[in-house]
Amino acid sequence: MTVAAVAAKEIREGLRNRWIVAITLLLGILALALSFLGSAPTGSTGASPLEVMVVSLSSLTIFLVPLIALLLSHDAVVGEAERGTLLLLLSYPVARWQIVLGKFLGHLVILAVATTIGYGAAGLALGAFAGGLGDGWGAFARMIANSIGLGAAFLAIGYAVSALARERGVAAGMAVGLWLLFALVYDMILLGALVVDQGAAITPGVLNALLLLNPADVYRLLNLAGSADASMFAGMSGLAADASLDAPILVLALVCWIAVPLALASALFSRRQL
Repeated sequence: MTVAAVAAKEIREGLRNRWIVAITLLLGILALALSFLGSAPTGSTGASPLEVMVVSLSSLTIFLVPLIALLLSHDAVVGEAERGTLLLLLSYPVARWQIVLGKFLGHLVILAVATTIGYGAAGLALGAFAGGLGDGWGAFARMIANSIGLGAAFLAIGYAVSALARERGVAAGMAVGLWLLFALVYDMILLGALVVDQGAAITPGVLNALLLLNPADVYRLLNLAGSADASMFAGMSGLAADASLDAPILVLALVCWIAVPLALASALFSRRQL
């Protein structure tokens, strides 16, 4: 059994459990609703419907995609151990790191297919309704790719949680806590610190480092700051300028948020007693 075989197994289970259908429908319906509601101000701002859609879907993605990714991955190891199927899987000639990587790739395919179809259908529907979407296809394509990257980061985090926890309930609680931290609490604390500090200790360099410590902030800057019109419409132009983080640095940070938790998950799993 190879990495590809493990990945194929996860994809088959996702199809059998209707994960792909459920995620695609959820993302598509919410994206459609948010896109049509958000397309109203395009005439007064001069932004194209796609640019407004990028802003709307980016806000949706920061909350929804990490939660979906954690739901997919938080019991990938501990759940298999509790069901007794992990011992059967380890009876095959496959290394533990190959199991982690294969299961991760399988879940990533599920998330990527659902995100692409859901968001792509919303974009096409908005274009048919609006009689054209104007410029912004590049930003829209980057938004979908970046959303998949954000999902991959939280999948990797979920695998680290699953390899660390000994019970599914504990893993679920840790996953929800991390989602709340990265999606809500972190930015609230950072904003409060910026208001109190008034630039005394939190210099632009420190701000850069603090933003890179949250994959959701990396995604937000990478996605919205990549388009001048979209970032201005989203109110991100000032923050992007203060942060002074170029796209290659942000991409590298997102890759690190995928690789480091995945390596940690593999290391924890290799030491796990079954």
